[in-house]
Amino acid sequence: MLFAAGFGTRMGKLTENTPKPLLKVGGKTLLDHTLDLVQAISPVRTVANAHYLHQQVVDHLKDTPVHVVVEEPEILETGGGLRNALPLLENGPVFTSNTDAVWCGPNPFQLLLEAWQPEKMDALLLCLPRENAIGHKGKGDFLLSETGQISRGPGIVYSGIQILKTEDLHDISDTAFSLNLLWDQMHKSDRLYGLTYPGKWCDVGSPEGITLAEEMLESGNV
Repeated sequence: MLFAAGFGTRMGKLTENTPKPLLKVGGKTLLDHTLDLVQAISPVRTVANAHYLHQQVVDHLKDTPVHVVVEEPEILETGGGLRNALPLLENGPVFTSNTDAVWCGPNPFQLLLEAWQPEKMDALLLCLPRENAIGHKGKGDFLLSETGQISRGPGIVYSGIQILKTEDLHDISDTAFSLNLLWDQMHKSDRLYGLTYPGKWCDVGSPEGITLAEEMLESGNV
């Protein structure tokens, strides 16, 4: 599930006429940077949501195997958007991914797939040490325990990619909601896990993030 519905307000004028996933870094759209990584692991099905300037996203993906779900009239956020796409994704565990980051290192989806243990995990979030999270200005999102479980707190940075079980989405009454609600439930059951990414990642949430991402790709340092 590729999240491509957001407004990209932090991008200012760059997203007045272009949805953020279609902004280019190093000559390639952010959406295509993510899609290349997805296609490398040959998923059974790939779905993207769209809302803001959605026709551009639909047109961009029309010659790809990606199914696009347009959220109208309101945007549904990550949790609502994922639940809305389940008729296409079905009910098994799914990857979810933001489309506003660029990676330098091994394929993040492959690493998650290799580490996924569904007998004890309800979600496995790919995270990074703050020093490898380029463009991230916060104090981190999670604390990682020795057993691999994560809890809220300043520490590692969530990358925007995860594997997630979807069954409990149906128990949330809100129409539009964040996946944070589901994570909180999983944490209470000790089934929320994290994996540390060994490479670098750049958050392209602001105009300066484009420059930082291009510099990261040019340097190739991992």
